[in-house]
Formats: sequence, structure tokens, C-alpha cells
Amino acid sequence: MNKKLFSFICAFSCSFIWGSAFVAQDMGMDYIGPFTFTGVRMVIAFISLLPFFFIYEFKKIKKNKINFNIIFLYICLLGFLLSVGMSLQQFALLRTDVANTAVFTILYVVLVPFVAYFLFSKNIHWSIWPSVLMCLLGGFLLTEFDDVTIRAGDTLSVINAFFWAFHIVFISKFLRIFNYPVTIATFQCLVGAVVALVPAYVFEEIVFSNILLEYQELLYVGVLSSGIAFLLQIYAQQNLSPAPVAIILSLEGAIAAIFGWILLDQFLNEVKILGILVILIAVIFAQIVPLRNNQSKFLS
Repeated sequence: MNKKLFSFICAFSCSFIWGSAFVAQDMGMDYIGPFTFTGVRMVIAFISLLPFFFIYEFKKIKKNKINFNIIFLYICLLGFLLSVGMSLQQFALLRTDVANTAVFTILYVVLVPFVAYFLFSKNIHWSIWPSVLMCLLGGFLLTEFDDVTIRAGDTLSVINAFFWAFHIVFISKFLRIFNYPVTIATFQCLVGAVVALVPAYVFEEIVFSNILLEYQELLYVGVLSSGIAFLLQIYAQQNLSPAPVAIILSLEGAIAAIFGWILLDQFLNEVKILGILVILIAVIFAQIVPLRNNQSKFLS
């Protein structure tokens, strides 16, 4: 299979899992707090990925001469960005609905190309910019202009988007010096678990019996949304650059809105459906135009 096609499939699969997980995230805090939910899901993700690390990459890493100080710093940075982004997302879900949280989260699609261009001086194919604007338009249509209230949850979701944007960009940079996706996915989850569980211990009451009451939601977001999906994200970024990956991943906002409609009775009217279609068109546009121009890379 073509490498770019494989990465596209990974990115799309990741966005589908993330979008569907918003419902589980919303339903999983009846008995535990946001930090506890984030920490436990990251522990589950780490445990689910650890066997794959030993099977596929442990021996390869042992054979190679690697500067583990740099690797450690990158893993800590990614784990921190991941954990704070997830925690903010959980706090947002306590104060606003699934659709709003998902839609404001996908603002990272705007931030990623700006971070890549202005912070790391990366050239970006022109098709990315109209695609970004279309994703913004689709996101705002999903919120319904005539019924938007600026709530604390919406603000947290916007702040959360910054952490996801930097996470996407730094994964691409990390893969250039350490191309071991399973290792990155596994140990960023370990660091993320520590980052979330420390404030959970300080500010929340961690009760094991309460955690068990949320086991279904935690297993879904831990194994699928955190473990498998973050591994798919890294595989996607092996052959696709940050800006187009962010656009594909922004589909999670539309998918979350659909799942919120089906499972939580959060109705999608014609305007919101139009927003979903606009985001889909943006994703297709960003992928097809560079191919038609015979450009094999999205970022030089």
C-alpha cells in the first residue's frame, strides 16, 4: 500500500475514534473527577500499548545508538501536552455539551499551520489555507450562531486546542530523529498519566470503587481513544506533514456531533449538517489538490 494512503487511513481512523470517544468522555465523570478520568485512561493506554513496544520496537532501540536524553525530553514534552489537553477537555465537558467541546477543540486545525510556519519556518502548500478557513466555517456552523453562549467550557476548549496543536507539530519533529511510533505512543501515555494523577491526588478523591463504576467508558477511551488512536496519529504523521494531518483529524468535531445526536439526543439541524459537509469538503480538498499538482510532500 502507498505510504501516504496508509497514513491517510490512519489519520481518518484516528479522527473517527476520537470523535466517538467524546460521548464516553462526557458520560465517564459521574463518579470521578476530570484529572482522575484523564490519569486512569492514560494508565490503561500505557498498559495496552506496552506489549506492542516489547514485541516490535524494544530490540531495535537496544541495537541503535540513541541519545536518550533528547528522547526523554521529547517524551516528557509530548506527555505533558497530551495530559493537559485531555484534562482541559474533560473540564470543558463538565461545563458545555459534546458538540461545543469537540468543535472548539478542532481549532487546532488553524493553529497547526501557523505554529509550523511561524515557529519552525516550514513552507506550506497553498491548499492548506483555504482548507483551514473551511474547517473554521464548518466548526462555527456546528455551533449555531443564533444560539451561541460564551461559557467557561467553551473557553477551556479553545485553550485546549493550543495544546493539541503543539502536540501534533512536535510529534512530526520528534519522528525525524526517533522514528519509533509504538515507543512514542506508549511512553507519552505513561508521562501523561503521571501529569494528570498528581493533581488528581491533590484536588480530587481517588476511590478505586468509583473508578470501577466508570470502567466501560474508561476502557473505551483508554484502549481505543488513547492507546490505539494515538498510535494511529503517529503512524499518520510518519508520511504526512502536520498541517494536512490536523485537517484530517479535525473530522473528529463532525463525528462527535453525529455521535452526540445519536447517543445523547443532541439534535443536528440543517445548519449543523452543513457544517459537517463543509469540513468533509475541506479534508478532501487539502488531500487532492497537492496530488494533482504532482507534489509528493505537503511541507518541504
